[in-house]
Amino acid sequence: MNRETVVSEALDLLDEVGLDTVSTRRLAKRLGVEQPSLYYHFRTKKDLLAAMAEAAMAPHAHAALPKDEDDWRSWFLDNSRSFRRTLLMRRDGARLHAGSTPTGDLHRIRRKMAFLLSSGVPERQAQMAMLAAGRFTVGCVLEEQAEAEVADNGDLPDDVPTIDHEEAFEAGLALILGGLEQHTAAPDAATSP
Repeated sequence: MNRETVVSEALDLLDEVGLDTVSTRRLAKRLGVEQPSLYYHFRTKKDLLAAMAEAAMAPHAHAALPKDEDDWRSWFLDNSRSFRRTLLMRRDGARLHAGSTPTGDLHRIRRKMAFLLSSGVPERQAQMAMLAAGRFTVGCVLEEQAEAEVADNGDLPDDVPTIDHEEAFEAGLALILGGLEQHTAAPDAATSP
């Protein structure tokens, strides 16, 4: 048993039972080991959850980085959509990710920020837009996954209006982008007298 196997099995357990029911005891039983043997790889459940969050984000973390010739607006939208798709790949994916620190992704975050800056987006606005889009995305997926859980349990009242979560996400994302565009000068305008 190695660290990757433990994380993989923990993510499979997450998909089966949900975040509230994932425990080191259940994971140890699933792996056919004694619970203390998990502490060889992870000192605490918090450490395990952090590793699970990092592994769950791998599809987004390995997506292509922006190229200098890319349109920053299209890239900004695509980056947020990729993040949303990745969160939706796992049951409780947004809850697992919320509050985690992307320590293995810092070089990618710096590259994304450098791309926005080189595209003419002011630094403060680029930081706030990336933060807002990330938190908005997590919030949207939290709501979507919570509603799906309630519906799966048969606890959703019949008179609750249905929401097209993708449409709502796209509308909010467009508003964030629109606000960012208001603070961003076109590269040609920034260099002209």
